[in-house]
Amino acid sequence: MPLSSSIFPSSVYVDESSLVITITSVVVALLVVLFQWRLHQKKQRRKLPPGSMGWPYIGETLRLYTENPNSFFATRQNKYGEIFKTHILGCPCVMISSPEAARMVLVSKAHMFKPTYPPSKERMIGPDALFFHQGPYHSTLKRLVQSSFMPSALRPTVSHIELLALQILSSWTSEKSINTLEHMKRYAFDVAIMSAFGDKEEPSEIEAIKLLYQRLEKGYNSMPLDLPGTLFHKSMKARRELSEQVRRLIEKRRENKREEGGLLGVLLGAKDQKRNGLSDSQIADNIIGVIFAATDTTASVLTWLLKEAVQDVEYDGYLIPKGWKVLPLFRRIHHSPDFFPEPEKFDPSRFEVAPKPYTFMPFGNGVHSCPGSELAKLEMLILLHHLTTSFRWEVEGGEEGIQYGPFPVPKKGLLIRVTPV
Repeated sequence: MPLSSSIFPSSVYVDESSLVITITSVVVALLVVLFQWRLHQKKQRRKLPPGSMGWPYIGETLRLYTENPNSFFATRQNKYGEIFKTHILGCPCVMISSPEAARMVLVSKAHMFKPTYPPSKERMIGPDALFFHQGPYHSTLKRLVQSSFMPSALRPTVSHIELLALQILSSWTSEKSINTLEHMKRYAFDVAIMSAFGDKEEPSEIEAIKLLYQRLEKGYNSMPLDLPGTLFHKSMKARRELSEQVRRLIEKRRENKREEGGLLGVLLGAKDQKRNGLSDSQIADNIIGVIFAATDTTASVLTWLLKEAVQDVEYDGYLIPKGWKVLPLFRRIHHSPDFFPEPEKFDPSRFEVAPKPYTFMPFGNGVHSCPGSELAKLEMLILLHHLTTSFRWEVEGGEEGIQYGPFPVPKKGLLIRVTPV
């Protein structure tokens, strides 16, 4: 009896403890549910922008890819206004097309948004590339990249860029028909490689890097299926080989105690307050990232640079929920007749007077503006100078229009015939 009587109260105590724990858990769960419900109700009271989310899962992505993107966005802007919602590329998005909204996302509330690319693009370029980040790491890397592309740093490279332009143009005299898109991409690519590595590396090493990068970029817009035989798998294989090739150049420069030359030299010489330098993977990712940005023209890259709200953001009476993507429609702003009369007309004189703030942003704005804008302007000026002083040209077969994939390019590459002056 003493034994059984000592067990009985203990079992009662255990049962009571379990009951208390169960009741407490239920109460906590109910409080969490109530909190989430009230949070949801609060969000509901704050209006989402008008618009259509399309079909479940796919949203309006199919319509975007089967229409001219400019028409796609223009139709919705005309219907819903300068801020509207949609669902494209697998995520809910808010589109903005006013200078004030662009300023909010890019400058005044930039800390509430982070840049975002598809995960497949991040894997191909490299997770340490500066445009996948914000905060101190991004600021440090941008300052380093920008320092190598300032006018004072670019001055010694003018003759090298000019040589690349002349090499491209000299080949035109022997060709009956010239695909300008192919030639301009090659020119931009050669300038990007020279800017990244300088002009002192072995030609065979630079050629190997060029070939590997060209294999890599073929998969930029492919489906991210890393299976043998797929384009994405081949591109990722090229990415690993390219990273290894860049690492070999890094080791070679360190062994030879030669850090100068191109962006690579700047990144190799970078030290923080504790005298720590960048890792090889950080250097390689940022070299590849700069080549990507310099080759797929800045304007085209910025056209599809999505931002992600890192917290709930209110603008103009609407809610942009945390986690939603935001896309400033730069082309809609740049082609607005409210700011630029007859926007489709070629009229350089319109820029004799500075545009209103945030109505013309070919290189973006704010902390994530293009750090290589001076290089882009320089290479365009050099090429245009020699093109207009050395040739006359005419479009072959008439203009074919624009195609999107998703970046805008001329159909058939804009074929021209040239005549030396």
